[in-house]
Amino acid sequence: MTAEPNDTRQSRGDRQREAIITAVRELLEERSFAELSVSTISERAGVARSGFYFYFESKYAVLAVIVADAMEELDKLTHDFAPREPDESPSEFAERMVGYAAAVFASNDPIMAACSLARGTDAQIREIMDDFQDTVVDKIVGLVSQDTGARPVSPDLRALVRTLTAVTSMTLSHDSAFVGRDQDPSHAVEIVQRLWQYGLWGRDDVTS
Repeated sequence: MTAEPNDTRQSRGDRQREAIITAVRELLEERSFAELSVSTISERAGVARSGFYFYFESKYAVLAVIVADAMEELDKLTHDFAPREPDESPSEFAERMVGYAAAVFASNDPIMAACSLARGTDAQIREIMDDFQDTVVDKIVGLVSQDTGARPVSPDLRALVRTLTAVTSMTLSHDSAFVGRDQDPSHAVEIVQRLWQYGLWGRDDVTS
């Protein structure tokens, strides 16, 4: 009998925490992360400011939770990375790899844009993204190392893959330094795919 009130409070707490996370997701569809304030988030979530700070120490802490969820989603996709098939050309393989990432970035577009901004100012978000990038780099290096047709442009395969991964991430997050201002990002994504292909297999579109 005494356990029921505690269960009720815990359930209400979970709902408030999720309301805050949902509020940030919604607000990022309307404005930049820099424009968000704790008051605005609390009002959208229907939670008092004191309630916000009970669950999160700052708006960056909320973003960190959202980022972790997005990285987990992408990790599930990259977990299924398979070696290049004998009849799969390097360009097709590069398109497949970039396509996995593009699908997640597209579904989390405002979140990834916020991450790009917050990465330089928040250590927790930077660490989450760096840890994930290390995992992805390890997976891709393993795949390319097994590919007998690979001809990487550098003997330092890990550094090469890390650079390509970083370029892919910034392009898919629509960083203006990579896609330009008011430009169609699909053109930059196509170039990224070619960079993967040429960087790891050379210009010849071999299949073995």
